[in-house]
Amino acid sequence: MIKFLIEGIYKMNNYDDMLSVAIQQAKIGLSEGGVPIGAALFDKNGKLLGEGRNRRVQNSDPSAHGETDAFRNAGRQSDYRDTILVTTLSPCWYCSGLIRQFKIGTVIIGENTTFYGGEDTLRELGVKVIVMDNQECKDILDTFIQKYPEVWNEDIGEVCSTKA
Repeated sequence: MIKFLIEGIYKMNNYDDMLSVAIQQAKIGLSEGGVPIGAALFDKNGKLLGEGRNRRVQNSDPSAHGETDAFRNAGRQSDYRDTILVTTLSPCWYCSGLIRQFKIGTVIIGENTTFYGGEDTLRELGVKVIVMDNQECKDILDTFIQKYPEVWNEDIGEVCSTKA
């Protein structure tokens, strides 16, 4: 990953570098026993504002999605129109609502094969959406889903009952 240190703040120089921050967060989440979805929020110049991961399992909090965690960790911003939200997976409707509400200008998606969220609506609303079709993002989540299908189904709001 290429980073430039400017005034003590890391800046990313391209979308692949930005996505690598989100992937690292997904891996941390997986190591904690959570759903491996990571995200990061950057300013228009590539300055990292906040990073986060899905913490639904770890915190027993259904609203602790990767995008919301990164958003919270970025702290208050006066304007989000020029920010870039990078996420390892297509944002769900909940996270798409956050993007819409705060008018985040660009969303970089690691992959949208495993789950396809509200990205079409975001495009219709004028959000720049770029899908990277990243194999590492797919592999991390596919492995998790094979091992923990019930947790995945819970995460995406699907019913998965193993009770007789």
